[in-house]
Amino acid sequence: MNSDYKKEHKKKSKPIIIIILIILVLAIILGIEIGLDKFKNGKTRESTIGEENVENTTANSTNDEKEKIKIFNGTDRPIAVMIDNHKGAWPQAGLNSAYLVYEIIVEGGETRLMALFKGVDVEKIGPVRSSRHYFLDYAIENDAIYAHYGWSPKAKSDISTLGVNNLNGIFFDSSIFWRISAKKAPHNVLTSTKSLLKAAKNKGYRTTSNDTSVLNYTSEEVNLENGILATDITIPYSYLQTVTYKYDKEKNRYTRYARGVLQKDYITGESFTTKNIIIEFVENSTLNDGTTKDRQTLSNIGTFDGYYITNGRAIKIQCIKNSRRDKTIYKDENGNRIKVNDGNTWINICPKDANVNIK
Repeated sequence: MNSDYKKEHKKKSKPIIIIILIILVLAIILGIEIGLDKFKNGKTRESTIGEENVENTTANSTNDEKEKIKIFNGTDRPIAVMIDNHKGAWPQAGLNSAYLVYEIIVEGGETRLMALFKGVDVEKIGPVRSSRHYFLDYAIENDAIYAHYGWSPKAKSDISTLGVNNLNGIFFDSSIFWRISAKKAPHNVLTSTKSLLKAAKNKGYRTTSNDTSVLNYTSEEVNLENGILATDITIPYSYLQTVTYKYDKEKNRYTRYARGVLQKDYITGESFTTKNIIIEFVENSTLNDGTTKDRQTLSNIGTFDGYYITNGRAIKIQCIKNSRRDKTIYKDENGNRIKVNDGNTWINICPKDANVNIK
């Protein structure tokens, strides 16, 4: 009787023990997984918090730096104005109020300027001259409203194709663009920032912008200690036009000369000066636009050699533009984006074979 009971009891207890063991094993496995999950989640969460803090710190520091920049701030949309640079147009008006001025070769060995204004009230700008298509690339990369008086066939076509917000003085009355009797046509058209903003609003153009600047400005003074001496810079654009910048050490600025003549403002009589100079070597060639006017075109998409010059020193740089709409990126020889002093800049896009002299 006892023997039979023991046998029966053993038979019944074996399945129970097996079930208990299975439950214990499952519980142990589940416990390990939960622990691992908690560890992973905790670590990930801590890492993410750290990353967020770094990102926030970087963003705050970038915003703080932007707020310190004086030459490029606020939400006013830039206005780009084509400026006549023929000798008959001198002296020009308003260029010292521009945060950025481009100078590029045009037909006949002349150059033309494009001055950009942002958040300033300038009563007289000019003389205003007609558009050339490659200037559009730089108006676009600055998110600027583009003002001009007339256009070449290629510029007219590209303004339409690219959808450029433009103000052509030919189609406005004398309240927006006006001629002065002291100069001869076509070198005598002036305008103002208020007039251009009025015209832009009437055409429904956006007059504010949150776009970043093309140049990487810094509020800390940039001194190119490893650069070459640059107190006298000569840029020969052509047999006709040669530009010279001379460094004023006391003011830490460069004074501009063209064809040996000191360049001054038409209204104030002040010399044209700049804090920064960028030189970029780009190939130009004659454009077949159905006319016989020797108009030029610019092969400006790609990577090009150049110089950044400030505070009496110059370094070699590369100027990278990946498309007509893309911002030009300026890098040093180590591949780092250059820092640019907080001040106005003249960008001289000169012929590839120009014999630039820096001393």
